[in-house]
Amino acid sequence: MPAMPGTAAGLTAGARTLEAALVDRARRRDEAALREIMQANNRRLFRLARGILRSDSDAEDVVQETYVRAFTHLDGFLGESALSTWLSRIAINEALGRARGRRPQVELGSVPEATLEAQIIQFPLSSAATDPEKSMAQREIQRVVERAVDELPETFRMVFIARVMEGMSVEETAGLLGTKPETVKTRLHRARTMLRENVEKKIGPVVMDAFPFAGERCERLTEAVLRRLGIGA
Repeated sequence: MPAMPGTAAGLTAGARTLEAALVDRARRRDEAALREIMQANNRRLFRLARGILRSDSDAEDVVQETYVRAFTHLDGFLGESALSTWLSRIAINEALGRARGRRPQVELGSVPEATLEAQIIQFPLSSAATDPEKSMAQREIQRVVERAVDELPETFRMVFIARVMEGMSVEETAGLLGTKPETVKTRLHRARTMLRENVEKKIGPVVMDAFPFAGERCERLTEAVLRRLGIGA
């Protein structure tokens, strides 16, 4: 059976060599190496932890604890999986432990060796950088979506985060959550349906303010018309 991407065996020889060198530097407390590891994994670990805890501050605490545990026990990393997988497993276990403390019924099963290669989908804000109105509208839509994701039941929320937000395959998601690929497909379909219905309910007030024509654009058009009419400066 071919190795799955993200496992140590699935990495190219060059990638394995680079990762081994990076880990070796981190074991020697090389600051640049530690920073590189954190910068490469911060968003992924935060999203996974937040998907379980639904709290930014709690998720940040989990990410910090994950790095502290990982960096003080790097001798325990044997390279049998990708470093990102190892870190993600620590983060998920830490988050689950905290969730059980608050909600004992939380149970996602054991976390096996799984691949967690993420393809981050960034919210498109580049075009809004010079348009405050568009930027504000996009941020509000983003908040609506985030709240709708938070309100998904946990089993559906974790599948949605893994498959859609982190770009994992069906097999990778099944391995992460300890379930069958068929179950992942069913839960993702249900999650998308629930999310769409929830967003449609919440988006109404935001849609009312869509396509704003105020601020700089309104002023610019007004001045242009006045100039064409020969009025004012």
